[in-house]
Amino acid sequence: MATLDKSVADVEVAAALRSLSIAYEKHEHRELPTTEDVIAELSHLPGLSTKNLVFKDKKEGLFLVTAAPTTVVDTKKLGARLHAAGIGGKKWNLRFATEDVLANTLKVTKGSVSPLCVMHDAKNEVRLVLDKALVDTAQVNCHPLRNDQTYSIKSDDLLTFVRHYKHEPIIVDFAAQMEEPAATTEKVKAPKAKKEEKKKPVEQKANEGMSVTKKENFADWYTDAITKSGMIDYYDVSGCYILRPYSYEIWERVQQFLDRNLKAIGVKNCYFPMFVTKDKLEKEKEHLEGFAPEVAWVTKSGNSELKDPIAIRPTSETIMYPAFKNWIRSHRDLPMKLNQWNNVVRWEFKNPTPFLRTREFLWQEGHTAHATKEEADEEVRAVLDFYAACYEELLAVPMVKGVKTEKEKFAGADYTTTIEGFIPSTGRGIQAATSHMLGQNFGKMFGIAAEYEDGKKLIPWQNSWGFTTRSLGVMIMVHGDDKGLVLPPRVAPTQVIVVPIPFKNQDEVEEIFAKADEIVAKLTEAGVRIEADKRRVYTPGWKYNHWELKGVPLRFEVGPKDIAKKQVRVVRRDNGAKEDIPEAELATRIPALLEQIQQDMLERATAQRDSHIREVTDWKDFVPSLQDGCMALTPFCNEIEWEEIVKTKSREESLALMGLEDEAENTATSAAAKTLCIPFKKNEENPVAADTKCFISGKPAKCWVLWGRSY
Repeated sequence: MATLDKSVADVEVAAALRSLSIAYEKHEHRELPTTEDVIAELSHLPGLSTKNLVFKDKKEGLFLVTAAPTTVVDTKKLGARLHAAGIGGKKWNLRFATEDVLANTLKVTKGSVSPLCVMHDAKNEVRLVLDKALVDTAQVNCHPLRNDQTYSIKSDDLLTFVRHYKHEPIIVDFAAQMEEPAATTEKVKAPKAKKEEKKKPVEQKANEGMSVTKKENFADWYTDAITKSGMIDYYDVSGCYILRPYSYEIWERVQQFLDRNLKAIGVKNCYFPMFVTKDKLEKEKEHLEGFAPEVAWVTKSGNSELKDPIAIRPTSETIMYPAFKNWIRSHRDLPMKLNQWNNVVRWEFKNPTPFLRTREFLWQEGHTAHATKEEADEEVRAVLDFYAACYEELLAVPMVKGVKTEKEKFAGADYTTTIEGFIPSTGRGIQAATSHMLGQNFGKMFGIAAEYEDGKKLIPWQNSWGFTTRSLGVMIMVHGDDKGLVLPPRVAPTQVIVVPIPFKNQDEVEEIFAKADEIVAKLTEAGVRIEADKRRVYTPGWKYNHWELKGVPLRFEVGPKDIAKKQVRVVRRDNGAKEDIPEAELATRIPALLEQIQQDMLERATAQRDSHIREVTDWKDFVPSLQDGCMALTPFCNEIEWEEIVKTKSREESLALMGLEDEAENTATSAAAKTLCIPFKKNEENPVAADTKCFISGKPAKCWVLWGRSY
């Protein structure tokens, strides 16, 4: 596709405007890919912003419709409007143009279209349809082919611009669209009022509901799921995101689970500064090399350059261990077990993804020092078990526990243990959390030593381990469906939503709302997180869609018939199953049902994960397994050289099978396979036989290794 590089898109537009002596005002903001985003962010600007729709008709070709944000563009009536303007015949079949059309014809991506992109339509393949409201207003605000900026220009200047590029606009008065000639007052009036009443929630569903299926476009589905459910909002610093209360409450439940377990083994919470001097950061060279490209530096104070730049923590080993040197003097000071809940910054990477790969993220990081290696080894595995339990027991996501290869271990560690998840929709593994045994490496670097009664000094054995908000993204990707989120009951902020279904009689409405309140009170007392949606402006159907998108595990439907029968219609979000439960049994059956849903979600996710693990003993089956969206479990010689060969060879063969010469430069994920872990369970229960050959080198295999494409 021939889209224009985002970094130069606005530069070209600005140059074109200046060449025509058109004045403009530039506004920078977060990415605004939808009309709703534009309305929310730019309503303070004078004049009108734009919404832009590109249609294709097999006979008549391409049309760019640029309208005011609140203008209703009815595609069924648009053809008739164009015909009335002298364009085309009476029969139209307008459909939205594909992203390829946008890229190749207008050199723009979805969400960044504006009337200014006609400058790239040199062949005049696209006809511009302009809302009369934009012509009549004094100022028009539109994207300069990138949706993190807006240019404000005079309406007359917009006309000058598009005409300069030989696009005479077809001006349509969309406001007059509702003024259709009526056959008779009686025939039109009654149904019309009824139709408008039903149409409102339908319009809202189109704006607020999922726009693509999970299978159709996973990346867009994920963006829809996290933004429209109220989990995330975008921020004007790339790679940084706002965690809204809905997601932060889930993170708090993760914190509570881990905090409780960590304190049970003697870990205490603390907090260290987020800044580290260059000298300290460079103290352990191998460690720094692992993070150097990602380190963000503070270089100025106001307008003055700092004498020595200060790094913002990518992790806290080099921040905390100078204090360990001061605090650990005697063997009686061991073990020292500290944990902090904080944020870290890791800057350099391609294509940030909310929760999964962000420049700033929340986590807990534990740092401990022990008198013996055995004690340190034991804790590393204990913490890894806590992490796996958090995913499986809270988030209902199955994990593979294992140890990283030498190539993939944490920089500066003796070894790294890991839990690995799997995203079925993309066929990719994902590192979920890690627990590192650092050995005595950092103790030697920072002079940490404990003295015994006989005067001998011991360098402690140290561990570090961390669990991040990435966990929320993994949960969403594994469980979500075409309707939106599917939340496990144990972490869902709202476990049950009550939707009253009132009829027109006002007394009946109040009775149903009162019953909803009664049910909420009863189940709150039983420990269920429940609320009632009593908003009168939305229909029950709209509310069903809204709460399904937010992933609430159970929906109660309460109408006049339910009240008469003293029952509630209960609908499961995870599988859509419905049943009527007597009111008297709700307090006992609903907590049990929520636990059943939790268990069912984990079992389904485990079965799906297991069906995507293939045992591969020959290279010829390796890449085809990746192409089928699977992870591969192989006998391996466990040598770094051959690990690199697998990565290179799998990438080359995968691209060949896809018919590609190379990967996109800005891709966040690769076609290459990498080692995910050396799984504990497989190697303990079924170690490789003595005569087993490595699947790639033919050398004697040392262990089973799990491979996959990865995030």
